[in-house]
Amino acid sequence: MNSGPGIAPVPLTMPDLGAAFPGPFPTSPHAVTADRHLRRWAAERNLPVPADELRTLCGITSQGIVRALPTADLDSLLLAAELFLWLVAFDDTHGETTAAADPAALANHIDDLTGVLADNTPTAPPGPFTTALRDLLDRIRGRATPSQYLTLTGHLHGNLLGLLWEAQHLNDPSRVPLHTYGTMRPLTVFARTLTAIAPIALSYELPERHGAADLVDRSESAVARLAGWVNDLASYSREASRSPVPPLSLPTLLMRERHLQLSEAFMTAARMCEEQALLARALIDELSATGSLPLTHHAQALKHTVHAFIWHIDHDRYTTP
Repeated sequence: MNSGPGIAPVPLTMPDLGAAFPGPFPTSPHAVTADRHLRRWAAERNLPVPADELRTLCGITSQGIVRALPTADLDSLLLAAELFLWLVAFDDTHGETTAAADPAALANHIDDLTGVLADNTPTAPPGPFTTALRDLLDRIRGRATPSQYLTLTGHLHGNLLGLLWEAQHLNDPSRVPLHTYGTMRPLTVFARTLTAIAPIALSYELPERHGAADLVDRSESAVARLAGWVNDLASYSREASRSPVPPLSLPTLLMRERHLQLSEAFMTAARMCEEQALLARALIDELSATGSLPLTHHAQALKHTVHAFIWHIDHDRYTTP
């Protein structure tokens, strides 16, 4: 049910993605270890997140990563989990409603983090997120090939720019055309960053020049779009309850551009998710059938990425305001 400021409770339709991605989803045996590790790591890094929120973030991140990388070794799994806890915690702390109130402060934080991605020498004492990112990148660089590292940091840079773009529109989603949102949303859901760390965590490398390069990009893009839309539907009620304006999300934009009621927009968005899931699965299957072992590994990683985003629909982070 949705009951935000000025919004009457409305039953919301969630997509059924089982036709394209049937469960049960494989899970790493290291789930409990990952959750405990993230709590310790966040405390050691002094991430400025309230304790109750941090428990939730550690839980959803660890449980998502063990589904996204179910076959990764423990060290690789924990490193990937740290990176995604860092991303989500930064977004929660300096993005979303905080950034909407003060986009300039977010821009300053992003300037610092962009400097870390460029390996620049800091000119001022770094904050906890800056210090944590530098440590993460140092450890990732030690196990990634140059191509893998550039791909990952490129997506991280895109994530930061996406968060800044999002902050500029949160207070007035009506200014955002649906097609623009479709372009920007993958940057703020972090799915392509997850698919970029998969080759590092699972020890395979995509050839820099191969005949399936376009197919890889289309597959990753389809998965990222699906992830963004699924996240929009999962988080809509929570975000609507916390803001006087409708969330910047797919249902909000469908209501405006297609003149729909909220329940109608959700049904439309759910159908879009189901169609996008079928498209993503077809591209993943095509990628897996190329006969290339690295591409087969990547297709499996993309499938597991989708599993992680489907799983999180029912998490308490979204079902509890």
